[in-house]
Amino acid sequence: MTVSGTDGTTRRASAVPRQTAGSPVESVLPELRALSWETGIRARADAGLLSVFAELPRLVGKALGISWRADRVRTSVAAVATVGAGVMAAFGLLATQRVLVELFAGGPTPHRVTAALPALGVLTVATGIRAGVGITIGYAQNTLAPRVSREVERGLFEVTTKVRLDAFDEDAFADDMERASRGTDSAIDLVQGAMNLFAGLVSLLAVTVAVIVIHPLLLPALLVATVPNAWASLRAGHQRYQTYTAGSVRRRRLWILHQLMAERVSAPELRSYGLRQFLLDQYDRVMRVETDIQIALARRVTTTTSIGSVIGGLATGVVYGLLGVLLLDGQIPLSAAATCVIAVQTAQRALSTVTFQIDRIYTDGQHFGDYTGFMARAVDYLPDAGGGVAVAPLRELAVRGVGLSYPDRDTPAVNDVTLTIQSGQTVAFVGENGSGKSTLAAMIAALRAPSRGSIEWNGQQLAEYDPAGLRARIAVVTQDYHKWPFTAATNIAIGDAEATPQQERIERAAERAVAHEMIRDLPHGYETLLDRTFAKGQDLSGGQWQRITAARGFLRDADLLIMDEPSSALDARAEDALFQAIRDRRGRATTILITHRLANVRHADRIFVLHNGALIESGTHDELMTTAGRYAELFALQAAGYQSGRSCA
Repeated sequence: MTVSGTDGTTRRASAVPRQTAGSPVESVLPELRALSWETGIRARADAGLLSVFAELPRLVGKALGISWRADRVRTSVAAVATVGAGVMAAFGLLATQRVLVELFAGGPTPHRVTAALPALGVLTVATGIRAGVGITIGYAQNTLAPRVSREVERGLFEVTTKVRLDAFDEDAFADDMERASRGTDSAIDLVQGAMNLFAGLVSLLAVTVAVIVIHPLLLPALLVATVPNAWASLRAGHQRYQTYTAGSVRRRRLWILHQLMAERVSAPELRSYGLRQFLLDQYDRVMRVETDIQIALARRVTTTTSIGSVIGGLATGVVYGLLGVLLLDGQIPLSAAATCVIAVQTAQRALSTVTFQIDRIYTDGQHFGDYTGFMARAVDYLPDAGGGVAVAPLRELAVRGVGLSYPDRDTPAVNDVTLTIQSGQTVAFVGENGSGKSTLAAMIAALRAPSRGSIEWNGQQLAEYDPAGLRARIAVVTQDYHKWPFTAATNIAIGDAEATPQQERIERAAERAVAHEMIRDLPHGYETLLDRTFAKGQDLSGGQWQRITAARGFLRDADLLIMDEPSSALDARAEDALFQAIRDRRGRATTILITHRLANVRHADRIFVLHNGALIESGTHDELMTTAGRYAELFALQAAGYQSGRSCA
């Protein structure tokens, strides 16, 4: 088997070159562009430890702000409980030291044990309270997480569902939105990381205070015994992040291979073209490189942590030697030395928590920064509030000198189009692919704002009307319909979601779209779930989905119905029935029909012919055929195809 290289050459599949981060291939293959969840990790890899510590206070403040807005009570409980846990830790160490003082004192053993009982009781109570406080902290964090998620995620969806449709034409907006969606998950991790960091710091502070109270000379010993391991943990984390970002291209390639080999949509072609071995070879090639890199990383991390452990062990030995000297000189009691050993172990555990959370907070903070940045920039894409004028039934729709240009194109999609549609008319927009038909319809439906010109409903511009009222009088059936993962009934009902239609209305709309019998034949009728992702879900063919979407448009029975290629996948009988339902609207409601099948627009009151975004012809079918222009040419080509088919038969 051969594959085409990115340079246009052809080579055997087994000779596909190894890809590395930063290679030209990354800019050529779209699947190799950076993924949203890599941005924070890359930022952490590029940042030095000093930069991380400098950024930490701001990120922690941001996390606490999110938590406070989501639930003030639980945030307060978690904070107070964390401080309480630290206080109990300090009391526990002091009580431990007091127990040891009594046990190491002179006199008979029973007397020493009896003397130690009060301190032992305090230790037991402190340990019990600390355990209870730990449960409280865990409960507060666990119940806070869904509230933080709701607060952040709903804010994102409020923006993404409200921005203008043209926002999605901007590459920068799409990339921002993808990264922002990762930021919603990071908000929870950022809040929990900040709380865990706070808990670790409180624990360290408690140990420090207890050690100073026991004997000030023990504080330097504590630092010497714990800092080396903390440095090693941070350094090892930095190595992991650097290796992770260097392998981003490989991971994206593996991610694509996972999808290709284990998803339903690719399964038929994988088998029909015999791609199994080819994809497995690709997987093996990438994984061999990844495995070697992970092994090398394991060696580096092991070396770093081992050095930290050795230095920490030597430092701990020095501390214990120092304790011995102090004991021999009588500068500290034996109980203080024993307590110091416990304090060192407690501090090491707390530092381990702190170092882990520092990396986590920095990484998640970058992701959440993507979210906040997107939310700030998305304000520029919000639609105007509208004039609030009530929308009367349609009498006349006027398009005056309308044009629209997409940001990534040199030529306008629609250019200086002027036309008028009267109430009750059925009109058609026809033309070749890319002529601007769908874009013009989207502007009429108030889904896009014209770059120039105006569109008027009963003599007033669309922007002057109440947006919700305007939408209620317009129904749109798009050619790029979405397959909503709901039941058949719900898929139709969302055509008039604000009115919560009853079953009778849903079925009437389905009958007009030639979908009623098809739906009744499904395993659960109108309650059949139309998505195979879920249990007992069903697949529909393209033609069946078009019937569902047409029913969605008929349901509202709006003043203006726009149908964009409503029959491209329908069989002849269903197509004829659908267009009969469209013709039934003539005289009582307005319909704009967009189709390439010109035989279906012969009965339209008016046909508008577009070419390269401009309106070049208009009239009835007979008038346009007499003119012998572009419409007549296209109609003749289609008619000749049917005639050729009959002669061949």
